[in-house]
Amino acid sequence: MVTHQVRGCIFHATIPSAQLAAELMANGAPAAIAEATAIFRAVLACQEVREADPHRGNFRWELEDEVVEDLNAVQFVLFYCIPVLCKASDALPPGLVAAMRRAVALGLEEIERIDVALAYTNIVLKDITNSCLGGQLLGDTKIGQRGREKLVRWMAHVDTYGLPAEYNSPNYASVAVRVLGRLAELTADQHTRIRARTMLARLGLSAALHIHPGIGCWAGPFSRAYSHAVFNAAAFNANDVCAWLDSGQLPAWIGDLLQRPNVPQQIDETAHGQEPVALSTYHSPSFCLGVASCELKTQEVVFIARQSSVFHAQYRRPGSAHCGVLFSRYILDDQWLSFQTTPSRPPGQVIPEEGHFYGVHERGRAIGLYAPRGLDAWTRRTSAKAVLVWTEIEQVDEIWIGQHKVDSLPAAVPKEAVIVVGSGALWTAILPLARTDLGGGAPSRLVQLDGHLALEMYNYTGPAKTFWEMAQPGSFYQGQPRCGFYAELAERTAYASGADFAAEVTSGALIDEAAPPATYTAGSERTLRAWSTRATTAPSASKLIYMSGR
Repeated sequence: MVTHQVRGCIFHATIPSAQLAAELMANGAPAAIAEATAIFRAVLACQEVREADPHRGNFRWELEDEVVEDLNAVQFVLFYCIPVLCKASDALPPGLVAAMRRAVALGLEEIERIDVALAYTNIVLKDITNSCLGGQLLGDTKIGQRGREKLVRWMAHVDTYGLPAEYNSPNYASVAVRVLGRLAELTADQHTRIRARTMLARLGLSAALHIHPGIGCWAGPFSRAYSHAVFNAAAFNANDVCAWLDSGQLPAWIGDLLQRPNVPQQIDETAHGQEPVALSTYHSPSFCLGVASCELKTQEVVFIARQSSVFHAQYRRPGSAHCGVLFSRYILDDQWLSFQTTPSRPPGQVIPEEGHFYGVHERGRAIGLYAPRGLDAWTRRTSAKAVLVWTEIEQVDEIWIGQHKVDSLPAAVPKEAVIVVGSGALWTAILPLARTDLGGGAPSRLVQLDGHLALEMYNYTGPAKTFWEMAQPGSFYQGQPRCGFYAELAERTAYASGADFAAEVTSGALIDEAAPPATYTAGSERTLRAWSTRATTAPSASKLIYMSGR
């Protein structure tokens, strides 16, 4: 089995092993098939087969695990095993084929028992594909019918909202394309094939529209994005969509969208969430800005919910090998990069998102509002802040606070001052909105953070303390603390200096007001209104407004 080492201990990984065995079978060489045979036998030993176990038929994530914990394991293992049995079972020993068929049947029973919700896109697609192809393999019409019916329900679910909950995620778009492509390739049911290809075109359309036509990067906002995708604009790009086209998984006409004219354009979409999500992406000649109305909330799990990137920009940096990136986060306890891990899994680097986000967006302008997610009454915290980050501080050309150029960091940002950052082909203007001070003297400042430029807007910094006023419901609760920003992005060629851009931004009208704090009673609301407009003939001059409840 495939092994990896965590904290000095060796673990044998079930999913990578099943994937490796499937790839060896595709190789077709006798030695490769012999190795795949041994691997499949080892993987089957990781299946839970005890009658009394509530997850009989599932697989342990690692050989060393004592019980089944990650319920997704069965989906991954069957996704690699079923196609091998469909296409190459004659190359395997008959006894192993019989054992694999029994394991598939047992696994499909577990998949039906779990019946994963339609909002968990990449896993529900594996559920559908495994059920359709597994029922076809075993000649079980009931299992196959369940998969086909769930595909119809998932399509209707997506139609209701526009995009799946895991919208515009390069990581999970890749999974969805691969899984639906497998279903379209191997299903014997014509209607299922047509439906799979229809949804491939739907997801491919959204992906292609997020490719910046000039830069070639994959623009945000992202429902789920790991740190390598957040920091590196080249991690996913036009080449990924071209690979899907070359493999025949997407229809050829999607490729025409990659060649669309490089003119200012805004893409507006909607997606499913605990509350409906509006997402918009603006393509300017030298940059793109993506903003979501809120973060992914369909899975309130720390490892998942913190991966949203709801305010995300990428921009050209002439002379640099890759694009610059600008993004926002809400961070507790001055965390920066945190590591999510389990005893048997290697640490995965994640940029924490500890806030609930609400945003509006029009072209190069946006309003973002944060409320801390994890700032509860009884957890002691040392800080709570919203952060805007421009990657690679050495690529930042100039920084302005109003009409004054910043020559060194850290730099305090006075109240109501506009910050302008010039980097590559992009001007960014940020005007912090009113903030609730939970400790006395919570600052706003520009700093160097792990090699990047960061604007920190604190609600609290100081000794570790609890926050009784955050207990909801509670006798001291008077609403969420305020923390937000107005952002305006512009082509670097549009203004001679950061001071000129700052003057232009401050010439507009900004209303940022909230009802006075009042002790909460059930059913009451405290309205916050943030509104901005500038008197100009540019198409982006129409006002941005955001109103929020308690």
